[in-house]
Order: sequence, then C-alpha cells, then structure tokens
Amino acid sequence: MVQSDLQVSGDDSEIVSDSPFSLVEDASSYTAAVDAFLADTSRAKVPVWTDGRADLTASAERAAGLYGEVRRPSACSYGIVLRPDAMPAGLVALLEPFADKWLDEEEVGAGLLDALFPEAGEDAGRAEGRSLLVAGLYEHLSVDAVWPLIRAAESRPDVRLRLLTGRDAASLAWFTAKQYVHTAPDVREIGMFTAVDRGLTRSGIHLLDEDDMKTADVRSELLGTRWSRLLLQGHGKDDSLNLADYTICGLNSVVPRKENVIGPICAYSDEPTCYKPVDKLIQLRDVRAAEVVLSSCNSGPFADAAIYDPKYQLMLNAIDGTAKDVVAAITGHEAGHAENLSWLESVRERGSSAAAFNSSIRTVGPSPAYVHFGMGAAEEGTTPEPPSVMPGQLLLTTSARLTAYLAGGLLSFSNPLRSGLESLAARVDHQITRHSQVVRDPAETTRSLLFDLEQLDLAIAEQFVSDPENEFGGSFGFFAERSTVDPSSVATVRCPCGRPAERFVRRALVPTALDTEGVICTRCSDVALGLPGGPSLLIEAEEDLLQGDVRPVRVTVRDARPGTIRLGLFVAKYGREYCTVTPELQEVRIGPDGVGETEFTLTLSPYTAPMAYYMTAYAVQDLAVTIARRPYGAFPAPDSSE
Repeated sequence: MVQSDLQVSGDDSEIVSDSPFSLVEDASSYTAAVDAFLADTSRAKVPVWTDGRADLTASAERAAGLYGEVRRPSACSYGIVLRPDAMPAGLVALLEPFADKWLDEEEVGAGLLDALFPEAGEDAGRAEGRSLLVAGLYEHLSVDAVWPLIRAAESRPDVRLRLLTGRDAASLAWFTAKQYVHTAPDVREIGMFTAVDRGLTRSGIHLLDEDDMKTADVRSELLGTRWSRLLLQGHGKDDSLNLADYTICGLNSVVPRKENVIGPICAYSDEPTCYKPVDKLIQLRDVRAAEVVLSSCNSGPFADAAIYDPKYQLMLNAIDGTAKDVVAAITGHEAGHAENLSWLESVRERGSSAAAFNSSIRTVGPSPAYVHFGMGAAEEGTTPEPPSVMPGQLLLTTSARLTAYLAGGLLSFSNPLRSGLESLAARVDHQITRHSQVVRDPAETTRSLLFDLEQLDLAIAEQFVSDPENEFGGSFGFFAERSTVDPSSVATVRCPCGRPAERFVRRALVPTALDTEGVICTRCSDVALGLPGGPSLLIEAEEDLLQGDVRPVRVTVRDARPGTIRLGLFVAKYGREYCTVTPELQEVRIGPDGVGETEFTLTLSPYTAPMAYYMTAYAVQDLAVTIARRPYGAFPAPDSSE
C-alpha cells in the first residue's frame, strides 16, 4: 500500500505533504517494489517493508512532513553486510547502492581500515571517497565485530565509518529507506535539550538548558517542532534519558519481549510504571527529527553489551522513529560543557555530531564514545577544533604548590597565611576543571591568578623579614624528609666560591612534598635551594670583611617569570647582633629574559665578633621560595693606635 497526502501537525499549523515512502507489508511484494524503485529512483517512492508492524507505519506517516526529495545517498568506498541471510532479498538489494564494493563479513577486523586505505588522504581531516559501511541486524552488532573498527577509525580521521542497523529486518528496512530521502528544505530547526549543562548561548539554536528545564513544557517543545538536528542530553541508561522531570523513553510496545533478558521496572508490571513520573514520559519515536543525538551514557550499546532487552533500547527506538541519522554513545563517558560547545560549533559548519563529541571527549576518556548510525551527509563540514580544556602551566604549578603547603604538616594551623592560601586553593581547584577552562577567558584567569600570587608572594616574603626562620624557610628540610635524590640529575658544577659543587634534584615521594633542586659545595655546604620551574639566585659579595665595614651585596635573579619578584637578604641568626642588611626587602623587576638584579648593603658593627658568618638571599615568586647562601668572614679591624 502507498501512503500519500499525509497530514502531519507541528509548528502550530498543519503540513500537507506527499509522502516519499511506499509501505509494503509482505516480503515478496517488497522485493518487487525495491527492484522497481532502483530502476528509477528519481520518480518512485522509497519502498518500506513494515512486516505488519504498526509502529513503523506510524513513523513513516510522521516522517512524511520531515523529508522531501528522494535521491540515492553517496556510496561508501566499501561495504559489509553482517549475516545477509537474516534479511529479505529486497533489503539486501536496497542496500547495494550504498557501497562501491562489497566485502565478505569475514574481513571485519582491527586491521581492515589500514588494509583498505593504506595511505592517509591528502586532507586528514576529511573522509570523502574513503569510507566503510557496516550494515546488519542489531543482534549481530557485537563488541567483537564492531569495536575494533571503531577504535581503528579513531586514529584514521581520513576514513568515515558508518553503521546501519535495526532491531529486526523490518526496522533495518525502514532505516535503510530513510537514507534515500533528504530533509525537506523548510525543516531547519536545530535543538539542544540538556539537563546537565547551563550557560550555553548560540544564535540560531533552540536551546533548553538545565535551568530552563525546571519550568519548560519539554514535551510540547520537543513534539511541536520538526527538527533538522536535535541533541538530547541527560543522565540515563540504554533505556531512558532524563530531562529534569521528563524522561525520553526507549520502550517500543509493539515489538515482542525477550524474557531471558532483564528489562526495566515497566517490564514487570501490568500497569504503566516508571522510575520517573509516568505523565512526563516522552516516547522517542514520537519526536520528529532527521538527526537525533542521544548524549547520555550507554545510549547505543553493542548488542552483547546492553543492559536491557532491545525492546527498551533508546537507540533502536530512534531508528524505528523518524530519524535517518542517530548518534548514540556505545559506552559511558564524561561529555559536558566542552563537548556541547564543540557540537554547537560543528552544526554551524554542518559537521559530524559524532566527530564533534569524540574529538573533544578524547581529553577525558580513553576511547571514542559516540557512534553515527546512518549514512550521514554527502558532504560533511570540517569538524572545528574542540575548545581547549588544558589548564595553563602556571595554574597547574600553583595547584601543586598549594597542595604541598596545605595538605601536609609544613604549615601550622596558626600560620597567618594559611587562610589566604586556602582561599586561593579553592579558586584554583575550580578554575582547573574542564568546565571552567571552557567558560572562562584564559587571559582573565591568568590575570586574576597573577594578582592573587603577587599578594601571597609579598606576604610570604614579609614573613621572612619578621622571622627568617619561618615555616616556609624550613620547607626544604620538610620536603627532603619526604623525597629521594634522582641519581640521573646529579651533575658537577662550580660554586661561586670557585670550588667543585654538585647540583641535584630530590624527587618527592608523596603529594605533600614538592620536588626540590639544590647545589652543595665542598666548602660552602648548601649554597642554593629552590623548586623546579622557580628562579635561581646568585650572590656577589666580598668574603673577607673587617669589623665596621659597610659593603654592597649584589643579588642577581635568573630564570624568573617576567614581571616582579620579592627579594630579601638576611644574615645568620648568630650574626644579627652585629650585622645588619638594608633594605630588608625589595621588589625587583624581571625582564623578558627572566633576569633581574638589585643591591643590598651589609654593615658590620665595630664590635662584630671576628668569625665566619653567612648571608642568605631569598626570592618568592608564584609561591616558589628560592634560597642562595654566601659565606663571609669578619676579621678584627686594625688597631688604630698602631
């Protein structure tokens, strides 16, 4: 039988459309109809074998206002049909134009793509003319059959992989028929319904986010529109997807139950039952969309990896519905704000939904999560580069230093800087998240962080002024107790005194310690201590002084971040009775080459005890304390009476 002049309601009006589909109930008539259709696809309607299923008939009627022109899709380079003996001859014939060359199903394997396409295309970001189609009943789309191909395709962006399936041969016949039709030119609406994200703004997109879901009539908005592309995102499993109080339901009440496979709660009740409000269930087959993206965990699992009976599968219900392209997740994933932004940018360029999600999600998952069911557009747009979710190095370094300072026993709870450090740690912990990396301007994050760091750097430096033996000054001993020397880091260098010294790195053994760098001299002992990535210091001063001397001490800073740095100088505790340093603390400007210098004045009183002393220079930048030491000696002043 032929369906034509169907009435489909939507967009607040009635649309009268000549259906592009011809419905056939018996397999024998279907084969003849396919032969006639393939003989002249420009004038004929696409035959659909329903096998008597009322749900497919209803979907074909519902899809009449969604699709227009009938035209063969662009053929893939190669195609494979899994278990063609499980399909009627008419369906196999209808699939035949979808590939230039058909391979035996025994060739399916991880190395197939490399065998078929041994060299990458000139444009590795596109897949025109380099594609593989795999078609088969859902029960034959097993992990062993398909997963190796999906993993292989991840590393071959120059190859397009497409899947066609259905819960049974009639569903696959319906899905195959939809590949021959094109979305009607007046169906342009793009929608994103997300119950787990907010703060998204894009012109030209019908957007309902987590906040909108609280008050919106989600059912009316979904069912009252004809969608060109539609993204549904929420928590769920393979049987359902939650949009706040509403639930996108995968149940197909027409198909038979598999009693040996577990079902959701509704499978075991004679009354309408659901784990969510029954009056807010939305049947996925009722949604009119040419492409549906099911962005929830396990929304399109392999047949032998599904939780529930196929009767309740979301992805299969979408295929039974109006969609000619269905994008679903074959496993769990962490898709969030970054992936949504990537998708929004991609649809603007007419790019692939699956590619947009997978290109972004690879930074948080070990493997691709989204698979495209359907032939897709003949010419897909280039998938835009996903937004960067990698925090800047300064943010990561700051986080590590804050963790070591606060999580261990270095700083006492009475330390006056603890509160400021904890506040910064809370901000950094938020800013380092994938969501924050996407929504915040990186330049603004850096500016804000530098401001906070400069305030804390000054406070730490002032602790050295008031108490040179403060807890930050003791950090190197604290970290050393929780570290071990990296033998590969040991190198012989020259101490400023001219004698041999050893440079080395201690590797922290626990998160409450930091890696440290040091230089130890055969004469001067510890002459330098710092953190990897922090600045280094060099003290230039005379070593042999007299009682009453006033001498300059020059301190040079190297390998510092351009900007400003706090720099101070003090003498050993036992010498402070006799020796003073002015000024106690300075702000030093660091040039683009990471170098800066300043000068202090060391004054020895006339009554300085003649003996050996040492001075310590310290710098604080980005919470990194750097120390350098220099020995000096006080000789008795000549007797003026002599």
